[in-house]
Amino acid sequence: MTYTSLALTLIFVMIPLILSKTLKLELEKDTLIATLRSIIQLLAVGYILNFVFDAQSYLYIILMVALMISVATLNARKKGKGIQGITWKIAVTLCTVEIVTQGVLLGFHIIPATAQYIIPISGMLIGNAMVLSILFLNRFTAEITSHQHEIELILSLGGTPKQAIHRQLIHAIKASMIPTIESQKTIGLVQLPGMMSGQIIGGADPIQAVQFQLLIIFALLTTATLSSIMIGFLSYPSLFNERMQILQFKEL
Repeated sequence: MTYTSLALTLIFVMIPLILSKTLKLELEKDTLIATLRSIIQLLAVGYILNFVFDAQSYLYIILMVALMISVATLNARKKGKGIQGITWKIAVTLCTVEIVTQGVLLGFHIIPATAQYIIPISGMLIGNAMVLSILFLNRFTAEITSHQHEIELILSLGGTPKQAIHRQLIHAIKASMIPTIESQKTIGLVQLPGMMSGQIIGGADPIQAVQFQLLIIFALLTTATLSSIMIGFLSYPSLFNERMQILQFKEL
């Protein structure tokens, strides 16, 4: 693709801008900011990846993965501001997801231990874990807010914090995992995933592209499960004080 062709794709930015202005949605500023940020960030990452791929240094690979985890953590923690220590809990979760998935992929020699494989796959898995963390925290905080009297009743009857919050915790875990599971039920029928489509456009054999996509799909299931469960079980103890009383979010 040439830069001229890329410039023409800005038509897809103009359409939402025009519609937003016409319907007075007031999304023009956010759309422009999102567009500019995506251009700057992706071009910068492109040049950085060129350097990292040429260097083939494990130090640079680790630094790139660490950067991904840091940015994902900072973004996801906004949804759990009322939970003590949410930043490190998200960071631990994302690091665990990366270690487990890459441990399997590299340990069984499923992929080569090169930057061209490790960094893109890490980006997809960490990005998905970030989204799952955000979905979980959104649902979890909403569940607690709407069922706080029920939780307090169980505590008053002698229940432990884990017993009191178990139902809300499980509901939040299930709700955050459903999008990943449901999207995989129709994959290939309703949509062709990005990695697979990119490889096919790049001239790869479709069967080979499918194999790599299946690799990602299976890894995403582990990512979804680990992310939701770890964030949940690391977070809920912070919602109670030493007297086993549930705290208001504003008190956390």
